[in-house]
Amino acid sequence: MDWQGQKLAEQLMQLMLVAFAVVAFIAGYVLGSFQTMLLIYAAGVVLTSLITIPNWPFFNRHPLSWLDPSEAEKHPKPQPASSGPKKKASKKVN
Repeated sequence: MDWQGQKLAEQLMQLMLVAFAVVAFIAGYVLGSFQTMLLIYAAGVVLTSLITIPNWPFFNRHPLSWLDPSEAEKHPKPQPASSGPKKKASKKVN
């Protein structure tokens, strides 16, 4: 799964869980059944899991292109910035 696929899976998961929670609450309230509400929400969680957890092809639309090892050797590796620890100027009180 690529980075954009992970973002899509996360957004789908959030949207579907909220939608199923709202539908389950309304159905449970109208029917006066807590059990019906829980069953609808549980079905929504299972359906959401089946859609967002497996690595489906539509989550791999933007694959990363990696450099060949020979090409990577031609480019210098980035060096970390050496900022070092900074000391505060202290004032002496006499």
